[in-house]
Formats: sequence, structure tokens, C-alpha cells
Amino acid sequence: MAKFYGVLLVALLTVLTGRAQTRLNNTLYTDSLKASLQRSTSDSDRAITAFRLSERLALTDSGSAARYLEQGRLAGRSYPYVRAVYHYYAAVLRSFTNPEQAEAEYLLADSLLSAFDNTDAWIMRSRNLHRYGALRQLKDDPKQFADIMINRAIPLARRAGDSTLIGKNYLGIANVFKNNGQFDVAEPYILTAVRVLKNGHGEVEQLISTYNVLAENYSLAGKNHLVKPVLDTIRALLAPHPDSEYWLDYYAAESLYYNNTREYTKALAGLGRGIPLARRLGRRYEEQRLQLQRFYALYETKNYAPALHTLQYLLEQPEMMRISTNRQLLYAGMADVYAGLGNAALAYQWQKRYSLLSDSIHTNSLKSEITALEMKFRNAEHQQKIAALEAASRQAALSGRNTRLTVWLLAAASVLLLAAIVFTVFYSRNNRKLAEQKEINYRQQLKEMEQQQQLATSHAMIEGEERERSRVARDLHDGLGGMLAGVKIKLSGMAAGVNGHTPHASLDGVISQLDSSVRELRRIARNMMPENLLKFGLETALRDLSESMSTADTDIHFQAFGIEKNIPVSTQVTIYRIVQEALSNAIRHAAASEVVLQCSQNGDAFFVTVEDNGKGFDTAAQYAGAGLSNIRNRVNYLQGKLDITSSPGDGTTINIELTIGDEA
Repeated sequence: MAKFYGVLLVALLTVLTGRAQTRLNNTLYTDSLKASLQRSTSDSDRAITAFRLSERLALTDSGSAARYLEQGRLAGRSYPYVRAVYHYYAAVLRSFTNPEQAEAEYLLADSLLSAFDNTDAWIMRSRNLHRYGALRQLKDDPKQFADIMINRAIPLARRAGDSTLIGKNYLGIANVFKNNGQFDVAEPYILTAVRVLKNGHGEVEQLISTYNVLAENYSLAGKNHLVKPVLDTIRALLAPHPDSEYWLDYYAAESLYYNNTREYTKALAGLGRGIPLARRLGRRYEEQRLQLQRFYALYETKNYAPALHTLQYLLEQPEMMRISTNRQLLYAGMADVYAGLGNAALAYQWQKRYSLLSDSIHTNSLKSEITALEMKFRNAEHQQKIAALEAASRQAALSGRNTRLTVWLLAAASVLLLAAIVFTVFYSRNNRKLAEQKEINYRQQLKEMEQQQQLATSHAMIEGEERERSRVARDLHDGLGGMLAGVKIKLSGMAAGVNGHTPHASLDGVISQLDSSVRELRRIARNMMPENLLKFGLETALRDLSESMSTADTDIHFQAFGIEKNIPVSTQVTIYRIVQEALSNAIRHAAASEVVLQCSQNGDAFFVTVEDNGKGFDTAAQYAGAGLSNIRNRVNYLQGKLDITSSPGDGTTINIELTIGDEA
């Protein structure tokens, strides 16, 4: 019976590999996501938050999960990355009801996410591959699951530097060996996962899961003396969270330990706390897992009647019965219980069902082995055919060599004559084609020279404009600004009666107007050439621009993703002018109360999105306006793309893609 129980627990752990990662305080975490969804101001943030809520509720409230999933899809449909991530969360929801469709969604998500080369995409791909591999494991394909973990999921997690994901993937590999009864092989993988999670400050939830697997692996390997310290560590981590679902795994590991040490009363006491908690949390499979351990403790204490009742309950549960190895273990348990009750006839019937199921599982394994042998045989046979064909080819070549030698002498003269004729014809044609091609190349070169000249002229005009802006800004700030400041000081002295002057109260108004003039002068100078762009870079300059242009009537939200410091200065200035013009249009012409500015960089590509809730306009009628014309000229200068979506009353969205490699 001990051997039976060891196999039982291993089979159950197969399913746990793909379980969603949750938080210790489930209610608090869900409420925080809902609050974050209400506070989100951008569509992309709302989409991701809604997706996370869908994942969190997928197991306990599928209806709400589906609604949040659709809400996220609608909010993020304008963002390629969000559209790719959607398929991962759709797969999570469908994995509980339609595993086949979930597999297709996981594969589609991986394909779409592979187009993004950044940390967020690497993390999502690793999570996505882990869940896909877990579904394959449920289909009795642990080899593919291990292959996915080793060759795809772990490298992506390492590339992203996510210690939680690295530990989770190592734990997945460990479960493959553990489920196969290779406890000594699984142990170093589990210990590696623990080390990575602790050193990398990974999520405590994943560390608890890893400790639980370590405790169970020690128990199954017969290392009971190592189990208790691990259980004590888990209990200390869970103590502040009495209603956490992670207690369910703890009770499973604890009861296994007590059953192995024949302390059945303690095992039943822990299960008496774990089973009601599983029911309260709606964790059906975890409850069934604990019920099976309760059956073992009851059976070993010869409480056959309640043990039989427990097994009969489990035989009616679809979550338990959908896996063939679980059915095999339940049938064996029924045979043992009826034998203990003295009912030999029923014990024999259940033993027969167990044997038939075991034979079918063995037959499937045998078929796989035969298929592998057949493939090897076909490969060997194929190699033999290739060798025979090569031998025949060599013989034919030897026979044909003599014939060719005879024919060669007769054909040589004819070939030479024909070659001369063909050469003459081709020479004439090639000369004609060469002349035509030279003419085409010449025209193409002229066209390219004209384009280069236009680009150089545009470049020179923009650079000249920026140099003139910079010069005027310096003159205004250093020259006229300094003179105005001096005048202010003298007027202030006259107003106060300093240095023998008669006080003039009427000068206070003049001084106030002079202050306003100085501030306006400095604002104009900053707009002409922002100093913070040259000192602190593009991201800081854009953030300051957003804050400076925000007013009581217009709120500007700025979001930056991956903007690098090494963008050429002239390119930074051009991007700054584009954003400045776009925000100015939103404030002056659109009368927007809220503007969202998003700027991101991916390699040599720079993306700008400006979205406002203003009055909008007819793009066909007003696209040639001065402001938009300035934006379009600078976008063309950076060899970019400009897309404007707007209609009267519906606001305006400007999407810009720029090339920021070498300076033009």
C-alpha cells in the first residue's frame, strides 16, 4: 500500500505544474487589480490590468474572467503588443474548458510575441511556453514539456532576468522527473529553483510552491529526516495568511510526511483543516488530492468503511477521473478496500478493472516503442536502398564513360561550330541589352541624385532653422533678458527710494509688467531651444514639456518606454519639435481636456502616439494645415510614417513611426 500511495501522489502532482500563480492574500490582490483598473488612464494599461483580472478569476469565476478578457481586448486593440498578449490570457481561460483550443491560442501567442524583442515580451513568452508545456504534460507527453522548459522557457526567463520565472521553470523540470519516480534526479533541480528564487528575491508564492515540492520529493525518496525543517519553513511563511490557498499544498506535503512516519492521527488532523479550506476556496482538484491522502490514512488505520466512502466520492469527480493514471490508482484502492472489508467478489472485480486499465496503458507504451523501432528499421532500409542505387550509378557511369569517349570526338567539331554561332548571336544581343541597361542605370542615378539633393536641402534647412533658433534663444536669454533684468533692478531701486531716488509707488505696476515680460521672454527662449534636452536628454525634455504645457483645462499624461540616451542630438531635437507641435495642436485647436503622450523605442525605430479627447476634425478637409504640415515635414526628414485618425467630436489620435539610426 505504501508503494501505491507514492505513485498516487506523483500522478497527482502532474496536474499542478500548470496551475496559475496566485497571491498569498487572494482577495486583497483581486481588489487591488480592480482599483487599478478604475484608475488607469491609458487604454494599454486598462487592457493589461483587465487581462490580469481575467487570469486571476479564470478558475473561480469564469463568467467574470471572460468579461474582463473581452474588456481588455477592446481597450488594447490599437496596440500590437497588447493584441499579442491577449491570446495568452485567452488560452489561460480556455485551458479549463477547451484544452485543444487553449493549445492553439498558446502557440499563436508565442508566434506573435516573438516579433517583440524586449524584457516584457521575453517574460510573457516564457510564461506562455510553461503553460503550453503543462497542457502537453497532461496529455502524457512529459518529454515535450521538459524540452520546452530546457530549450525555450528557461533561456527566455534568464534573458529577462526574472528569477521567479527561472525558478518556476526549473521546478517544472523537477516535476517531470519526480512524476517519473526519479526522485534523486529531481532533487538538484528543486534545490536550484530554491537557490535562484532566494538569491534573485523571487516571489514568495513561487518559493512556497518550490518548498512544498521539495518536502514531497524528500518524503517519496525516503529522506524523512529532511522533511520537517522544510515544512517548518513553509509554515512560517504562511502564518500571516491563514486563508491562503497555498495552505492546501502544505497540508498535502505534511500529510504525506506523517503517513510515511506512520503518524496517521496527525495526518488526519491536518487534512481535517485542509479539506474544508479547499471547499471554501472552490479548489476542487486540490480537495480531491487531499481526500486521496485521507483515504490512505483511513486505510492504514483499518477504517475501511469511511475509506470506501472517500473513494466512491472521488470516482464521481470528473477532475480526478479524466486522467488515466488517476483512474488506475482509484481502481487499485477500491480493490484493496473491498479486500479489507472481506468482500472478495467486489475486490476481484475492481482488481480486474485495474488490470485491464494497466494493460491498456502498457499497450500504448508498447505501441510507441514499436513505432520507434519501425522508424529505425525504415531508416536502415532506406540507407540500404541508397547504397544499392549508388552502386548501380557507379556501374552505369563506368559503362557510359567509354561510350562518351567515342561520341566526344565526333561531337567536338559540331559543338565548337555551334558554340561559335551561339557566341556571335549572344554577343550581339548582350551588347544591345548592355546599352539599354546603361541608359536605365543612368536615369536611375539621376533620379537618386535629385532625391539626395532634395534630402540634403531639407536637412540643411532644418539644421539652419535649429541653429537660428538656438542663436536667437541665446540672444534673447543672454542679451535682451539681461538688459531687461538690469532695467528691473534700477526701477525697483527707484520705486524703493534707494541711492537718493524719490520713491515712486506708481513704478510697481511697471515692474510687475516687466517681470511678466522677462518670464515670457525666457519661455520663448526655452521653446526655441530647450536647455534640458541638451543637458538631460530626450525623455526628460519630453516629460518637462508635458508638464509645462499642462494647464488647469488640459491634463497631459506622458509615458516613456525604452528611450535610449544615445540618440543623435539633431534627431532628438527633431522628435522634440514633432511632439511640441502635436501637443500644441491638441491644446490650441482641439480644446482637449486630456492628452496621452506615449513615446517608445525599439532598436532603430522610435514610436510616438498622441491621443486627445478634443473636438476632432475632418482629416480630408484640414490635413494641409500649417501645424500638421510641419509635423509631416519633420517625419519625412526622419524617413518615418505618419497616421492621423480623427473625426468631428471623437478626438484625435496621431501615430508616428520614425527611423533614428545614423544621422541623416
